[in-house]
Amino acid sequence: MAHDHHHDHTDIDWSRMAQHLETQAELFTPLYERALAWLGHKQTEPGLIVDAGSGPGVLSCLLAEAFPAARVVAVDGAEPLLERARARATRLGVGDRFDTIAGQLPGILDDLDYPVDLLWASRSLHHLGDQRAGIAAFASRLARGGTLALMEGGLPARFLPRDIGIGRPGLQARLDALEEAWFAEMRAGLADSVAEVEDWPALMASAGLRHTGTRSFLLDLPAPTTDRARAYIAASLGRLRDVFGEQLEPDDRGTLDRLLDPEDAASVHQRADVFVLAVHTVHTAVRTG
Repeated sequence: MAHDHHHDHTDIDWSRMAQHLETQAELFTPLYERALAWLGHKQTEPGLIVDAGSGPGVLSCLLAEAFPAARVVAVDGAEPLLERARARATRLGVGDRFDTIAGQLPGILDDLDYPVDLLWASRSLHHLGDQRAGIAAFASRLARGGTLALMEGGLPARFLPRDIGIGRPGLQARLDALEEAWFAEMRAGLADSVAEVEDWPALMASAGLRHTGTRSFLLDLPAPTTDRARAYIAASLGRLRDVFGEQLEPDDRGTLDRLLDPEDAASVHQRADVFVLAVHTVHTAVRTG
């Protein structure tokens, strides 16, 4: 779906969540690689890269591979995720220039030893109550000429045709509406929450940065798709069933149950028409002063 929500919880089964986050990021790697190739034309030789809200480090390691002369620091509030990030970096041969810092954004960035040449924040900013202040804090850590890259917005992922032959057509659109309401409630409940127009270039400009580009990147894994994509689809729909099960109309709840039942020929495990189609948007700005 549209959001990854791991930064604001303390009672999570990290072994289960980490696997879901890794699977998703690995599946989305073609999208991320295109985004980083685009970013490479804007910040050509960064010395220090920070992945703010790194999770288990899939993107952190892609950053290390895309910028082979850079030192990469993965920052996240969950130490178990950073353990996986360090193990991944070692496994991929980039561990010698890979570090981690555990703590809550944005204050933990004060622990950095040097100004940052590229600060990447992938869907972590929206977990800060005051997003304007968060961007200002990110900007304050940049070196002169340094780039802030925010991955925020885009479009909700789609896995299913509008009419899947069971239940009412348009199931995913109704799930999107429930998630949007949940997301608004989550934002409102954050500490120091401030309602803000999500004009990311304008917010970057308010922090003294010069907007240098906005571009959206597509992940298109058409049907018939892979077993890995099917597993991700099933996990994503299963999480939505867990969160919104009681809010769903009985018909939609029954449809989701069938979609998630591996023994059902109409399930995402067996049907031939499931796919993954998603769009993520990246906004970049540079510190000129």
